[in-house]
Amino acid sequence: MKYLEEKIVKILMLLSIGIVAFFVLSVLWTIFRRGFPVLSWEMVSQLPSGGFYLGGKGGFLNAIVGSLYIVGGSTIVGLLIALPVVFYMNVYLKPNSKFGYAARLAYDTLFGIPSIVYGSFAFTIMVWLGIRASLGGGILVTTLLIVPILIRSMDEVAKTIPQEILDSSYSLGATRIETIGVVLRQIAPAIATATLLSIGRAIGDCAGVMFTAGFSDHIPHGLNQQAATLPLSVFFQLSAPQEDVQNRAYAAAVVLTIIVLILSFGGRFIMSHFSKNKI
Repeated sequence: MKYLEEKIVKILMLLSIGIVAFFVLSVLWTIFRRGFPVLSWEMVSQLPSGGFYLGGKGGFLNAIVGSLYIVGGSTIVGLLIALPVVFYMNVYLKPNSKFGYAARLAYDTLFGIPSIVYGSFAFTIMVWLGIRASLGGGILVTTLLIVPILIRSMDEVAKTIPQEILDSSYSLGATRIETIGVVLRQIAPAIATATLLSIGRAIGDCAGVMFTAGFSDHIPHGLNQQAATLPLSVFFQLSAPQEDVQNRAYAAAVVLTIIVLILSFGGRFIMSHFSKNKI
């Protein structure tokens, strides 16, 4: 009976893996089948020209650069906010602190809020401050979106650090500031994982930046200028009735998918490197 249950569980696990792999491969096949044949160097190296979104010439370089600007800026700002929070909750607070429990509950709640709600909230703040849709607004809403991901991902690993390690650091005369260096070394793989997860969600967000970043055919040269993103480019072109314009949307989706794959493999390499060198 025990072996039968084990076989059933194993079959269910393999079936689950097969279903997930099927959907992933189906999505990749659909995107690359329609987008790769029409993808050209012109599309990734040029700005949109007249009538681009109606099948004209040009490319979506503006969307590629805009996405990288927003994701890069929000990731840097998000880490600057998340790391001090994680260190405070795991070095300065007691393990069973009520404040720490309430903070983690709040971040769990923020983790599950849809991006369009963040977009509406950020848009309200921008209207109140008199800020128009811009690159800075896109970075703002994306930062709000990924900060809970960064904090909870790193915090879950930081909580597993044995208290003996912290006590050993204190017993050697280290201050809490110096002990943060020990914690940082221990959670380095978690920082890489959290950054990877946040980048993956940030670069694929469409609803939030639609409210705050606007859209432009040009590359922004300042935080107060509107910025296009790849998800918005895909959305606008898929809304067109012309099939060739829709194929351009799939071409943009191919570029977005390739960027995500590069980040994923790069993140795996970084996590493996940190894991080998972790004390």
